Amino acid sequence: MTLAETTGLLNGSGQGVRQLIELLAAFGLSALIGLERELRSKSAGLRTQTIVGTSAALILLVSKYGFSDVLHVGDVELDPSRVAAQIVSGVGFLGAGLIITRQGTVHGLTTAAAVWETAAIGMAAGAGLILLAIVVTVLHFVIVLGFAPLVRKFPARIRGSVRLHVTYEDGKGVLREIMNTCGARGWSLNSLIADPAGGALDMAEPHAAGPGHVGVTMKLTGTGVQDAARILAGLNGVNAVDHLDDESE
Repeated sequence: MTLAETTGLLNGSGQGVRQLIELLAAFGLSALIGLERELRSKSAGLRTQTIVGTSAALILLVSKYGFSDVLHVGDVELDPSRVAAQIVSGVGFLGAGLIITRQGTVHGLTTAAAVWETAAIGMAAGAGLILLAIVVTVLHFVIVLGFAPLVRKFPARIRGSVRLHVTYEDGKGVLREIMNTCGARGWSLNSLIADPAGGALDMAEPHAAGPGHVGVTMKLTGTGVQDAARILAGLNGVNAVDHLDDESE
């Protein structure tokens, strides 16, 4: 193969500066989302999100430019929307694999949605809609970082429930005291999940139980439940009480 032929392969249709910028935009934006997931120790982190977003952009670019050499043969027609639809379907299966149910509580919905969102961002970048891809990336951080604190400020009658991670001293009847306090205030305990041996259930939780301590994740509902963290933190033997976001729901 001559140098001219090699150069022609590298500079063919759909392999220009514009396409490289679109591909790199998908790479950078999906990496930002992946970094956020990675720092929160979620199951689909930096590598997964970046691969999904970049691959979605590449597939869309292939659907736009990859068949230009056969369009003049006979009555061949190109429909890029079919490839885009297949990306959405394929990512749906990947997202389904991230959703698990543990002791009656669903985990991974937000992470699965983030993978789907990353694919959409990659598709937008690959289609040349880079501004829209950037806007959705910014909105992702508004949603995952801004909505949870906002929801926690809603009155209990509107929000309905809180999820807390409680760390307390083991073997001193502290959990019984926690349950009694919740019952006395009329709070219903919807779920109670003990941390697995060796650490917190969610590695993003700020207080993992140390030696001689136990950690549990609980969901409470009832009137005045927005004050549960403050009240439970004041009980003897309770080391820390942290609000959790709605990731597991």
